[in-house]
Amino acid sequence: MTDKSAIDPVLQRRAQASSLANLGKRFGYGLYGVAMLVFFIGLFTSFSSTVSTSIIACIIAGSAILAPAIVTGYAVKAAVRDDLEHGRDIGS
Repeated sequence: MTDKSAIDPVLQRRAQASSLANLGKRFGYGLYGVAMLVFFIGLFTSFSSTVSTSIIACIIAGSAILAPAIVTGYAVKAAVRDDLEHGRDIGS
């Protein structure tokens, strides 16, 4: 049982990075979903330049957000795995 005031700052930063990575993944994949939705709306109505621009913007923004989020998520998982392999306390 650990005191809340004695929580390791590294573990706090790791938890913060993990939650930001999860939020980034949700937002990035959400933008991909919006791009697909706009694509099918444009496919069945009129595929104008506005539709194309919206799709491209969603894919670019989604990629810009999703790539670092995925890398950060893997980094956090690797750090937790390394701590467990070396017998360090991860505060679970």
